[in-house]
Amino acid sequence: MVDCGESIYNLIPKVEEVKIKEKRYTSKFSSTVKEEAKNVKSPAKTMGYIKAQTSPPKDFLKKHSKEAKLPQKKQFKYPDSNSRRPAVPKKDEKPLMGLQSKKNFITSNAVENIMKASRKVEPAYVDSVKGTRHNLESSGLVPKYVYKEDFGKVPTYLQKRKEEIERNQREYDEYIQQRIEAGNLHQISNSEREEMLSGLKGNWDELHRQYQALSVVIDTLPKKQKKENLEKEMQQLEKDIEVLEKHSVIYVE
Repeated sequence: MVDCGESIYNLIPKVEEVKIKEKRYTSKFSSTVKEEAKNVKSPAKTMGYIKAQTSPPKDFLKKHSKEAKLPQKKQFKYPDSNSRRPAVPKKDEKPLMGLQSKKNFITSNAVENIMKASRKVEPAYVDSVKGTRHNLESSGLVPKYVYKEDFGKVPTYLQKRKEEIERNQREYDEYIQQRIEAGNLHQISNSEREEMLSGLKGNWDELHRQYQALSVVIDTLPKKQKKENLEKEMQQLEKDIEVLEKHSVIYVE
């Protein structure tokens, strides 16, 4: 339908809708914020000091005044200068001439070799056809440790450890004996222990038979739950059987 601008409905008087303006939102904490801002505010906080700290005119900035001052120059000296050999003589320095020695070097060398102690030969062993030598002391072939004073004896720390274990065992036995005398503990006999073992093993065999009878394909939730329950019960029975077989003496409260 084409709107031509004229319509009979325009003759009906229209009621003007007066829009009521909503009241502007005002926070109830505005007065508190203003009071806190007045209390915290300090004068000239962002504009620097009220009275600038100026330096006297005579202390003006001078040239090179802010440069780092180097320490006083010292003469360089090598760390090994005291232990160095004497310098090579210069070309214009003349050596001492006319020095002679009356020492008979042939005789002195012969006397020194005769009086000198013989060189100690280090013990060695040969392990190849070509004569490869090795030190005998560090090879382990020489029995050195058998001549020690403490060879073949129990070390001190092991003796202390043994005494500590024995002392703990005695204290534990005394504690168990006191509990038995007070009637708080009861020792299981061998017949009761064997009976419990046979019962636990029978229960395990029954659970194992049920476990073997499960279907190969476990695709439903009840099957999965049954399998998990059987495994948990079998593991608990295995732990109980291991405890009974490991300990020959068992006490029960």
